[in-house]
Amino acid sequence: MTTSASVPTGPEGAISSDGTVTDRLVDANQRYAAAFTDPGMDARPVLHVAVVACMDARLDLHDALGLELGDCHTIRNAGGVVTDDVIRSLTISQRALGTRSVVLIHHTGCGLESLTEDFRHDLEMEVGQRPAWAVEAFRDVEQDVRQSMQRVRTSPFLLHTDDVRGFVFDVTTGLLREIDPV
Repeated sequence: MTTSASVPTGPEGAISSDGTVTDRLVDANQRYAAAFTDPGMDARPVLHVAVVACMDARLDLHDALGLELGDCHTIRNAGGVVTDDVIRSLTISQRALGTRSVVLIHHTGCGLESLTEDFRHDLEMEVGQRPAWAVEAFRDVEQDVRQSMQRVRTSPFLLHTDDVRGFVFDVTTGLLREIDPV
């Protein structure tokens, strides 16, 4: 499958001699900037919503949710889990930039379903230092969405916790399935 992000490759999938992936991205930015006009927006999302989702490359959140530039804040990490840093970003999003709703999106076939906290131990053995962060691996994606909703709803730092909804995105159909928080 070829996508707009495909990179020319040579033997065995190696990047071809015409540059690195980063060089390709910088070149794409030069073309983008040549046609760019300032949309005149500020950092406050038009729809007053923050979306927390997995970093998985198969999730095109703007297309999947019908969003345009400036509509939302998007916070992504491995698994789309609500960590302390996600709470930090949501707190800034709400308190400084006016968001009121939070949408949480996990997805089918997530890589965190195949990891365990042993990942941290293995990493410590390899580099000689234990990571301060948790892997946040999970076996049940729906339960992890519920846990993420609970973390948002109970955070003392967030002003708006009445409109927090969680979903699982199916990577094969493109459909969202809402998860009951109970």
